[in-house]
Amino acid sequence: MSTSRSADQSSAYDHLWMHFTRMSSYRDAPVPTIARGEGVYIYDVNGRRYLDGLAGLFVVQAGHGRAELAEAAYKQAQELAFFPIWSYAHPKAVELAERLANYAPGDLNKVFFTTGGGEAVETAWKLAKQYFKLTGKPTKYKVISRAVAYHGTPQGALSITGLPALKAPFEPLVPGAHKVPNTNFYRAAEISGFEALGKDPEAFGRWAADQIEQQILFEGPDTVAAVFLEPVQNAGGCFPPPPGYFQRVREICDKYDVLLVSDEVICAFGRLGTMFACDKFGYVPDMITCAKGMTSGYSPIGACVISDRLAAPFYEADNTFLHGYTFGGHPVSAAVALANLDIFEREGLPKHVLDSEGAFRRTLEKLHDLPIVGDVRGNGFFYGIELVKDKTTRETLSGEECERVLYGFLSKALFENGLYCRADDRGDPVVQLSPPLIADQAVFDEIEQILRSVLTEAWSLL
Repeated sequence: MSTSRSADQSSAYDHLWMHFTRMSSYRDAPVPTIARGEGVYIYDVNGRRYLDGLAGLFVVQAGHGRAELAEAAYKQAQELAFFPIWSYAHPKAVELAERLANYAPGDLNKVFFTTGGGEAVETAWKLAKQYFKLTGKPTKYKVISRAVAYHGTPQGALSITGLPALKAPFEPLVPGAHKVPNTNFYRAAEISGFEALGKDPEAFGRWAADQIEQQILFEGPDTVAAVFLEPVQNAGGCFPPPPGYFQRVREICDKYDVLLVSDEVICAFGRLGTMFACDKFGYVPDMITCAKGMTSGYSPIGACVISDRLAAPFYEADNTFLHGYTFGGHPVSAAVALANLDIFEREGLPKHVLDSEGAFRRTLEKLHDLPIVGDVRGNGFFYGIELVKDKTTRETLSGEECERVLYGFLSKALFENGLYCRADDRGDPVVQLSPPLIADQAVFDEIEQILRSVLTEAWSLL
């Protein structure tokens, strides 16, 4: 990449405050600026092509450049560009809510729209609190989530997030959010303190689920409202659930009258091969939070899908859920979501993921012959590659090595070699991959070849 800066790139540094970005990095360097996308590829302002190995940000399920999604937005904006769903409805919000309810398992038939995933998580916690107040259990307000898990940036969602470094600048946050161990089986012995659990995924899953019960008992069941879990945990590098984990969690939540929230902001809409990820692992939550892939990113929208049982008290007398967002259920976004879901059904994108996930895994597992690759894990089209200094002892990189190799070299080198993905050390250092759902073996091979070259060079820097 050229080190000279264009006028547009200077303007980007001077005026555009980029999210989760160390802005000083671009004081004297060009800001990577993406101008267009087509299929699984994106192109910068200089016309250079990159493979979008992260689907934007776990978002662009149907791929870039889908004209019919742009046309759906255009048509809806001409007809009704905006109207709120505060005591009113509009046709696209009604149609999309019904469609999501039909996709959702069990009695999850009520849809509360937001504009993004963090707002959906915020909605779920607020709803849980008010639900228990309406049903005569006002002391149930606490929530339990997992270490290292990321659930969003609003004050409540950030409290649920299990990443201390992300929370420290904004404390004090919302009280009542407590953490339990995550399901990183690669680190099972280290996490649990039991060597045997590192060899038995089912036993580790039982242990990890039981920690939720212990936390509920420690806090007092009459104070705990909900458990927030991602089907596959994102932060830390794609931790899938061990066998039986969610079935045990469901039992625990039922035993203590605690709500189970499936945070599917990343995992829903085909990312794992099913419309809602809870179906992939065979459990029925009380609420699903979702966003990202609902429109493939062509317009912002999110939702909290809620069971009839939880909604029932709010549909009685003068009870009101005192919560909402100006742009929740936006007509244009809802129209785009419906067109996007039409593509999913017409082209069979979730089934394509189910049919291809084994090939994706096998292609990435070829990287196990590299000394820097400790673990390859994930599900569907959602994978993490954990980096280590020693494959035998599983010794991780130090803080200095992460700064120098992960951020100082790896992130830039992957991009310069034509692959946009995420190198991250929230938890242990990982490279994350989440390509558009239209990806095929040729795309998997391209990802593997670029990773092989760059990770080989990264190893030489340790």
